[in-house]
Amino acid sequence: MTPLVTLAVLVAAVTHASWNAIAHGIKDQLLSFTLISGGGMLTGAVAAAFVPFPAPAAWPYLLASAAVHVGYFALLMRSFTLGDFGQMYPIARGTAPLVVTGLAAVFLHELPGGWQLLGVAVACAGLTGLALWGIRGADTRPQWPALLAAGATGLAIAVFTVVDGVGVRAAGSPLGYIAWLMIVQGLAVPAYALWTRRSALLPALRPYAARGLLGALLSVAAYALVLWAQTKAPLAPISALRESSVIVGAAIGAVFFKERFGGPRIAAAGLMVVGIGLMLRAG
Repeated sequence: MTPLVTLAVLVAAVTHASWNAIAHGIKDQLLSFTLISGGGMLTGAVAAAFVPFPAPAAWPYLLASAAVHVGYFALLMRSFTLGDFGQMYPIARGTAPLVVTGLAAVFLHELPGGWQLLGVAVACAGLTGLALWGIRGADTRPQWPALLAAGATGLAIAVFTVVDGVGVRAAGSPLGYIAWLMIVQGLAVPAYALWTRRSALLPALRPYAARGLLGALLSVAAYALVLWAQTKAPLAPISALRESSVIVGAAIGAVFFKERFGGPRIAAAGLMVVGIGLMLRAG
């Protein structure tokens, strides 16, 4: 984890939280993700004309990742429909690092050291506290459909993180891989929206076009930075460091969506910072 890789992942974290906030802010989630997926597909198509084509060995991973990304978008839409951004985003992001650590150890033989493992565990504990304090609802009981949707989103994130970590290394060109990934995965949601909304789709999209396309550009930039970082460092610390985006997400939820950000969340965010520090010591 060199300083440049660390900086790239932190920028990706802020960018990722920003595009998720844009997606959450458009109340019709199908319209939101149609614009973000479609915009990503167009961005990928333009970039593909200027970057190398991914090597054949990368395509099984690229296609598998595209399929998992479609499921991820569906689960994320469901999460944002059911819960507050300040809770759903941390749960979705916080599930991933420990799963990625396990998958990377099993399939890539990237065994975490003691400090790294402790850092991931502490960061995830902070994420869990940040996520579970103040779930939406009149009472304080967990809202299980929202929790399950966000947790499943985190599992999808873990799977495509590992798949893309292998695929981008086999591609020979991180930019080529991200361009074609955006093209392939970007087809599904707009196609589904066109099938379900038909002639009503385009008029419904127009009021949100600028925000949605900005979200698409931020989404592509965020994941391109992460994929580049995955060619330079092990997957587990990158995945965990990337989840610093939940602090940004919690702040966005408090400032822009008027969601609570009290003492328990501040303490949980501080615990995550400690975990990141332990992780970077390992790097």
